Amino acid sequence: MTRYPPPRLIGSAIYRGSTYGPKHPLAIPRVPPMLDLCEALGWIEPEHYIDSPQASVEQLTRFHTPDYIAALMRVETAQAVSEAERARHHLGAHGNPIYREVFRRPATGAGGMILAARLTAEEGGVVHVPGGGTHHGMPDRAAGFCYLNDTVLGLLAWLDLGLTRLLYVDIDAHHGDGVQDAFHDDDRVLTVSVHEANRWPFTGALDDRAGGMARNIPVPTGFNDSEMAHVLHHAILPLAERFRPEGIMLQCGADALEEDPLARLSLSNNAHRAVALALREIAPRLIVTGGGGYNPWTVARCWAGVWGTLNDFPLPPRLPPRAEAVLRGLSFSRAAGRHPPEHWFTTIADAPRDGPVRAEIRQACEAVLR
Repeated sequence: MTRYPPPRLIGSAIYRGSTYGPKHPLAIPRVPPMLDLCEALGWIEPEHYIDSPQASVEQLTRFHTPDYIAALMRVETAQAVSEAERARHHLGAHGNPIYREVFRRPATGAGGMILAARLTAEEGGVVHVPGGGTHHGMPDRAAGFCYLNDTVLGLLAWLDLGLTRLLYVDIDAHHGDGVQDAFHDDDRVLTVSVHEANRWPFTGALDDRAGGMARNIPVPTGFNDSEMAHVLHHAILPLAERFRPEGIMLQCGADALEEDPLARLSLSNNAHRAVALALREIAPRLIVTGGGGYNPWTVARCWAGVWGTLNDFPLPPRLPPRAEAVLRGLSFSRAAGRHPPEHWFTTIADAPRDGPVRAEIRQACEAVLR
């Protein structure tokens, strides 16, 4: 039996105090409360935690254009953007604001993903990179709050290290368009995206196969835990069994949770943990990323729970005081933040959100296997 190293967690202090601006959906803290919650629960051993390096220009230009990387660095230094840079690279426009760490923060996420690829290529096992998952970034421009596409860079690092069959699974509420586009003509990478139908970026239709190496499952409003379990067992796992990947990357965006303000899906965080656990069981190498998620409590609880599940840590029915204090210390300017329910402070696991599996879900799963 192959022995793999214990799961590793890659994080960084750069996320502390970093914000896209007071009125942006990413004004909220996400990675720091997740890490603090895990630390308060005793779930982080120092030898299993790695501080993320910042990706080099050479590493970033494996996918992104040199002009774009130069512009992103220049904009961070100046904290201003020219009209030409705004038009060409979508910096300071289209939901991609200029903020203090606008180059260093995404470059750190990318560095963590590239390191995760190297560690897993060499040793196997599982690496969790909650600061990763920026799946909308394009070679020459920012898109969807994503300045760099760290998921693409991680997959490319795996390919460069000699892996030849990769499965990318994306359960973010938004279609993983940047990743699908990057590997459109590459038969070494199969991309599978489960996302809300008729939601930005309005790509990822059921019949969109991107040259043959993509499978898309757009799901309706109210997508529930039972339906995600059906998709997992009747689409994702059968596709993985057929493809036999040497490495699996799971983009574990938390915006498909019911309480998220930027989507209209109805998952509990049990669904995310179930997908992560199922993929861990079949993957010789697994990288789990963060992604979307715009409610600080639900993001922190979801990603902390995923890390606990990857390690087989039991989830406490009630959080101990130190962990509860982490969650009570968060604030949120949207309506949900004014009267948060008590279980957002006291638990990791949501109550299950089961329901009927609608015919369109069953039909979509059948379609992607054909």
